Amino acid sequence: MKLINKAFKRTFIAVLDNNMDVSKNIKRIREVKKLSQKEVISAIGMGAAQYSRIESGKTDPSVSTLTKIAKALGVSMAELFTDRDILKDVNSIDTTLMERISLIDTLSKEEQKTIFSIMDAFLSKRKLKTTLKTVLNDIQ
Repeated sequence: MKLINKAFKRTFIAVLDNNMDVSKNIKRIREVKKLSQKEVISAIGMGAAQYSRIESGKTDPSVSTLTKIAKALGVSMAELFTDRDILKDVNSIDTTLMERISLIDTLSKEEQKTIFSIMDAFLSKRKLKTTLKTVLNDIQ
């Protein structure tokens, strides 16, 4: 695992050295998704000044920070490095969903466990319905 992390970090540094403007992409994606800086900051647990320096290109974020930002924006790490011409449509996540996810993180472990159990139940129900529908279609 450490070898993968080292290789990833070397690639990450090489990409930054090739003037990929990650900061502009982060800001662009955030704006396309109609998220405020405050919402992203809340989701990643970072200070406003530090996040502002990342978006303005005054500081290079670490790999772990980029991972958090990508997750908060609902995009892959690769999309943070993609030119604007290539990335026409950003996968949008509802703002209220992002707010709710960040609030779940503030709950106690037991409350989180309860929420995740409820979510798992609904997802299992959905998978079961889909599987049964497929089987019924195959029979007919």
